[in-house]
Amino acid sequence: MSALVVYATCAYALAVGAYAAWHSWRGYRFSNPLFYAIALLEVGLIAITVGSAMAYNGRDHEVDGILFFSYLATTLVIPPAAVFWGVVEKTRWGTGVVTIAMITVAALMLRLHGIWEGPARG
Repeated sequence: MSALVVYATCAYALAVGAYAAWHSWRGYRFSNPLFYAIALLEVGLIAITVGSAMAYNGRDHEVDGILFFSYLATTLVIPPAAVFWGVVEKTRWGTGVVTIAMITVAALMLRLHGIWEGPARG
């Protein structure tokens, strides 16, 4: 898993989270642009999942597959759940949940990178 892909995904997730926070702060409901931004993130996460599965098969050193792919599956589930919650909850807290979800996606991506790289070599 490339560090560039991980950091770009984290930056995008945090940007979407900031946009959702702006929605929440202004008291706006879940909007179509916010939905499209999260959908784009989900497409990227699906691409990362496919690429990770292909790279995992050719891996030389040990990566705990169950741990890695459970984190990856969780990362895939969070954006659709956030969209659902954001649409159902008509108050500002719906977009507040989306903000927290995007921060969580960024944190999980960093953790996935740490699992992929393995213990620090010193």
